[in-house]
Amino acid sequence: MNKITQLIHVDEHILMALREDISCEDISTNSVINEAVTATAELICKEDGVIAGLSVFKRVFELLDADFSIEFSAADGDAVQNKQVIGILKGDIRAMLSGERTALNYLQRMSGIATYTSKVASLLQGSGVKLVDTRKTTPGMRVFEKYAVKVGGGGNHRYNLSDCVMLKDNHVAAAGGIKPAIERARAYAPFVTKVEVEVESLEQLLEAIEAGADIIMLDNMDVPTMKEAVSITNGRAILECSGNVTKENISGLLDTGVDYISSGALTHSAPILDLSLKNLRPLNE
Repeated sequence: MNKITQLIHVDEHILMALREDISCEDISTNSVINEAVTATAELICKEDGVIAGLSVFKRVFELLDADFSIEFSAADGDAVQNKQVIGILKGDIRAMLSGERTALNYLQRMSGIATYTSKVASLLQGSGVKLVDTRKTTPGMRVFEKYAVKVGGGGNHRYNLSDCVMLKDNHVAAAGGIKPAIERARAYAPFVTKVEVEVESLEQLLEAIEAGADIIMLDNMDVPTMKEAVSITNGRAILECSGNVTKENISGLLDTGVDYISSGALTHSAPILDLSLKNLRPLNE
């Protein structure tokens, strides 16, 4: 089983999605077929892209029919093409009909993110700059969306608020400044925890460096200011560039000298990859 479906809480998310779509019963399916019938169907791509989430797609049907099987001709991370058949499904026709939309929702969303991430990551090749995502994910979908970013060639920033100390502008305001915010974080967090702080000016950058921040996020700075920030930092902290980074503007950030570029667009702005379940056929066994 794929790594993502080894996580205990993945089934909980999928079951929640199924309950959202089948609150009581699938009245459409039950009205036309009321007994177990084995059927086959094809999973077909309707546009070029990068596939991600095949194990999640399969798991939806397995939770409805333990004997359900799918033979895939592609794996997560593979480039797929329009009209390509990437899977042959076999199982209870009722599970196939009831799980179709939920399974496709996961696969289309995850593959769309992997496809978009792949396009953005390709623009960074050879630059030495690492592309990472953010927490700007769909509620209930983070584990799937961050996995899709990895499949597409990007990296993951922190998974959630428990992962590391990241002091944003409002944390700094609450603490009364960058220095006291970092001091309190050092005093509270385990010594192995890195401290990242967001800065919006070169003055704040200097304060963060002097206070001993491990990672400094340059938030919405223009390119000349970021280049100056890199020069000032001179390796004393890891530098991350963030703020409305998209496929259209990321190329202009490559020569700034930052270590990481984080982009919320990887998850919140990626269009789905169009996929379809077709050619359903009952079998006479």
